[in-house]
Parts: sequence; C-alpha cells; structure tokens
Amino acid sequence: MGSQPARLLVIRSIAALLLCLGLLTGCGKRPAGERAPAGHVNAAQHDAFFLWAGVKAPGVLAKAKTIYLLDGEVRASHAGGFVPLRAGVPHVRHTEIWLVVRLERLDWEEPVWRRVLAELDRWQAAGNRLAGLQLDFDARTRGLDRYATFLAEARRRLPRRYKLSITGLMDWSAGGDPAALAALGTVVDDVVLQTYQGRRTVPGYEAYLRSLARLPFPYRLGLVEGGEWRAPPELARDPHFRGYVVFLLPR
Repeated sequence: MGSQPARLLVIRSIAALLLCLGLLTGCGKRPAGERAPAGHVNAAQHDAFFLWAGVKAPGVLAKAKTIYLLDGEVRASHAGGFVPLRAGVPHVRHTEIWLVVRLERLDWEEPVWRRVLAELDRWQAAGNRLAGLQLDFDARTRGLDRYATFLAEARRRLPRRYKLSITGLMDWSAGGDPAALAALGTVVDDVVLQTYQGRRTVPGYEAYLRSLARLPFPYRLGLVEGGEWRAPPELARDPHFRGYVVFLLPR
C-alpha cells in the first residue's frame, strides 16, 4: 500500500509528458484550410502573389491570376554583377508571371542590363506567360526624381513586349514630389505599394491610405500574408486602385 502513491505519481508524470509531446508535435503545422484571423490577410482570398526565391510554392498559387517571382539581385556591393537567387527557369503555364529583380543601387553597368534582359528572354522562351520585369527598390520619397530617371532608362532598354513594374512605399503618396510622381507614371505599367515591413503591416497604415488619392497613376497594394489589414471604404472608390498582391511567407 505504501508504494501506491509513488505509482500514481509516476503514471501522472508519464501522462503529462505524453500530453506535452502531443501539443509540441502539433506546433508549427498549419492545418489545411486554416484561415487568418478576422482583420488579417488570408492568402486564400486573393489571386495575385509575390513569391520570394527559395520559398516553397503554396497551394494558393494554383488559382493565381498573377505571380511575381523574385529571380535575382543587384547588390550595393557590386554594380557590375547580377546575383541569381533562383535555381532555374520557372515553368508556369496557368497564369501570368513577372520576373522580379531586387536592387540596392541604380548605377547599373552594362553586364547587368544584358543579364536582366537575357533572363527575361529565357523565361519567355520556356513557355511562360511573362508580363514583364518588376524592379523591387526602396526608393526614398525625397529621391523619386532620380529613380524616375533610372526607370526611364530601364523602359528605353526594355523591349516593348515586356511591361515594367515597380514596388513602392506608401509614403510616396504623402510626401512625394508631384512632378517626380508624374514622371514615374509615364514610364511604368504597374506599381505595387508595400504596406508592410518584415512580417508585419506598418503601424498606422490607415493614415497613409488617406493620401493615396494623390497618386497620379494606377497602383496595387502589397499585403504581407497574415498581416493586419482593414481596408477603408474609400479605397474601393479610388479609380486608380487595382487590387492587392499578397507577399507569401516561408512555411
């Protein structure tokens, strides 16, 4: 009889351990069909996506109408080189895709231009429905005039069969020089304004949205998967608003 309490203690300890292991096993797994909380971005409710290089393609891409695929970078440390980030040429038949280049500098040397144009032709030759080139650059609001000059050069070099897209910052609409914004609008076909930093929506994003009507060109809003988002009613009434692009996160 004296050993009974000890046995009960051992049994309870084992049961608690098994329960803990069961909970830990479930952690990190995303159940199929799981939805983001109310007021947050649910990728399954959208049809345009941005996919970073090295991120496994999720199932939502099967119904996508537009996919932006990061292909490589032009880094601040090397003006003359294009750094590829994708193992090979994608083969996407069911939807339109954009080849994305992330850039940290605007003084491109000739080998970079040649490589980027060659990448576009390779992707198109593979049978993809290639819309064109997207340039992902964090252009400061006070430097938009210089960026517009670079984009004009990009448009000049880009064959007319390819469109030109850029990412942008919400602050452009609040503090951007009207002349510089107008210059941007004359050379680009597609603008995706980022509403997030890292994995989270920019705090106070609602204030930026109020000034979007100042933009003289059509735009989309880039949302981070799972991030906070509540669209203001006036957004749907903006004739320049073209919808959303969801930036997908690694699983």
